[in-house]
Amino acid sequence: MMKKLLVINSSPFLEGSNTRKLIERFVALWSEKQGTAEVLYREVGTTPPPQLDALTIGAFYTPEASRSDEQKQALRLSDELIAELESADEVVIGSPMHNFSITAGLKAYIDQVARVGKTFQYTDKGPVGLLANRRVTILSARGGAYTAGTPAALMNHEDAYLKSVLGFIGLSDVVTVAAEGVSGGSEGVARALNSLESVLS
Repeated sequence: MMKKLLVINSSPFLEGSNTRKLIERFVALWSEKQGTAEVLYREVGTTPPPQLDALTIGAFYTPEASRSDEQKQALRLSDELIAELESADEVVIGSPMHNFSITAGLKAYIDQVARVGKTFQYTDKGPVGLLANRRVTILSARGGAYTAGTPAALMNHEDAYLKSVLGFIGLSDVVTVAAEGVSGGSEGVARALNSLESVLS
């Protein structure tokens, strides 16, 4: 059966983006490893999803049979994004660090796919994610150094947030590759690019 990779780009830059360089290399290596495969791209950096509004949130919590035409229309994009996730065997996210966390476009995307009854459900034991058996690779680029053991590690809210929210919807197999110190040169990007083969092995 042909494997499908979902690629999510969240950089607002089309040119000169370090995460897009990492994505390009990742996709090439992944495709080479898989042979016959399908790659689906979702752009949330240059064309971010809309922020959640009262209409959409209300539609999330309205039973499907009771939704108005307006509510159904409000959920069209969310339904499409969730269907992409459900159809993917593997996911890779290009996530540049912005102000110690993720980009606004990626946050808007997550808000559209973290949806009760679709990607998680409440049980008597608490919330349970419904998207399982999919590996997620996060490819990040950061101006400084924020990994564990560095002076700025406590300011890295990107890793903790993404692992928490992805795990919440059932995506608990998460690997992060970060190009750090990119404001000071290209060495961090080169190291991250070189590490991708071992990540995919």
